[in-house]
Amino acid sequence: MSDENPICSAKGCRVDAVWVLAWNNPKLHTPERRKTWLACDEHREHLSQFLGVRGFLKDVVALKDWESGDHEG
Repeated sequence: MSDENPICSAKGCRVDAVWVLAWNNPKLHTPERRKTWLACDEHREHLSQFLGVRGFLKDVVALKDWESGDHEG
């Protein structure tokens, strides 16, 4: 287990992530599979739009809720 905080997935960003963008590519993944990107507040919208225009974005959840499982069901 790392002591470091999760970092935003945006290229070149080194800011702590506060959002989880859950996605899947229906051409590659089964419908229930979720890949994740992490986002800081600044990059949340940009990364969401990138995934959204491709039809990949499934959910955006606060990192603390994702880690606690509060996003499920």
